Amino acid sequence: MEHAVIFLPGIIAPAAVRYSALVEQLPGVRSLMHDLAVYDGDEPPADYSISAELDALDRAADEAGFDRFHAFGHSGGGAVLMAYAAQRGDRLVSLAVDEPASDFTAEGDAVYGWPEFDEALALPPDEAIPAFMRLQVAADVVLPPPPDGPSPAWLAKRPAGVAAFVAALRNHRVDEDEYRRFKAPVYFSRGSRTHPRWAAMQERLATTFPDFSADVAEGLHHLDPAHQAEPERVGATLAAFWERAESRQ
Repeated sequence: MEHAVIFLPGIIAPAAVRYSALVEQLPGVRSLMHDLAVYDGDEPPADYSISAELDALDRAADEAGFDRFHAFGHSGGGAVLMAYAAQRGDRLVSLAVDEPASDFTAEGDAVYGWPEFDEALALPPDEAIPAFMRLQVAADVVLPPPPDGPSPAWLAKRPAGVAAFVAALRNHRVDEDEYRRFKAPVYFSRGSRTHPRWAAMQERLATTFPDFSADVAEGLHHLDPAHQAEPERVGATLAAFWERAESRQ
């Protein structure tokens, strides 16, 4: 059976950049790389919200002819999919998330460290994104210098998009009972050298979703995730996960 899968990226790199190596390892997949709606225009809409992302995902699935589908999302895209599973999970055959930016629970929000994000995003644009990225990894991780050459055109939208997305994360909430009602399989992955918030999130979600499995990639972190560093391994893991999910239909 050919799997229908939608891939959502994080708030920095577009889906084509984030997932090209992974999709090459998935020849039997009808894949749709769906960028976040916060970047649909030149500036984020004044009324931008996580609900706007859910509506955009529904439209993308409809246009692709995906009635029901698997979904994989990293960081911001993973958070969108968490919200989607809570509110519109009947369309998901399975949910796979790599270090979702938020699980939208009251407990997660209380320990997130929002004041640090406020400080980072208040910096000038050329300093805000590096400071924001620093908050995604363990304290001992040394971030690489920016690549040589001109910045890609899409990077110009990132400071405003990141600020709008973080505000939307803080304004959206999911009751844990909504996750408990989601019966499809859930796969959660993270790196061992990422920020500790994701280890805590893994523990929290393991007791919330009825069918939950997790994977920790040793030596990797939020800015060097397994689906980019180890696409062959992650591709095989996801293919087996999707097969198991479809066998339950």
